[in-house]
Amino acid sequence: MSATATAHPTIRSRPYRTARLAGHSLAYCAMLVPVALLALVTAPVAGAGAAAARWRTLRTGLLGAPPTPATGRRPGPVAVLGHGLLSLLLGVVALVPLGVELLMVLRGVLYGIVDSGPYDHSWGGPTRAGAWLAHFLVGLPMAAAALLALIGIAAVHQRLTRRLDGERAPAWLIPATLLIAVAGALLFVAWTRQI
Repeated sequence: MSATATAHPTIRSRPYRTARLAGHSLAYCAMLVPVALLALVTAPVAGAGAAAARWRTLRTGLLGAPPTPATGRRPGPVAVLGHGLLSLLLGVVALVPLGVELLMVLRGVLYGIVDSGPYDHSWGGPTRAGAWLAHFLVGLPMAAAALLALIGIAAVHQRLTRRLDGERAPAWLIPATLLIAVAGALLFVAWTRQI
C-alpha cells in the first residue's frame, strides 16, 4: 500500500466512484414511479410536507446528496403535485434504461441459461459458448449507455427536488425534463415498431 492510500483510506478510485454512482442512480430511478404516485395520492390528502420529506430522503439516502439547508419555506400542495407529475414523467422514461439493464442480465449474462438453443442462427452460434459470448459483448455498450442515462435522469431529478426546498432552479431545468420525456416516448414508440 502506498503512503497516500494509508494516509487517506476513504479515497476511492474513479471507476469505483462511477460504479457506485451508477448503482445508486439505478436504485434512485427505480423508485421514481412509486414515490411519485404516492406523492400524487397523498399530497392533496395528507399534506405536502410528508411528500416533500420523502423526496428529500430519497435524494439524500440513495444519491448521498447533502441535505439542503432549512430555508423555512414549505412547499404547497400545488408545488408538490407539479413535482410529482414531473417525477412521474422522469420515472416512466427511466423504465426504458432500467429495462435495458434487465435485458442485459437476462439476454447477456444469463443468455445460455434462458435460451436453450439451438444456436445455429444466433449471433456467435452455432455453439452455445459463442452465442453466449456474442450476446454478452453486444449487451455491454447498451448497458453502459443505459447506466449513463440513469445517472443523467437522477441528476436532473435531484435538481428538481431542490426546488421543493426553495432553491432557485436554472431556466433550462423544466424544458430539459419535458424534452427527456418526449425523447423517451419517441424512443419507446420506435422500439415497439421494431419488435
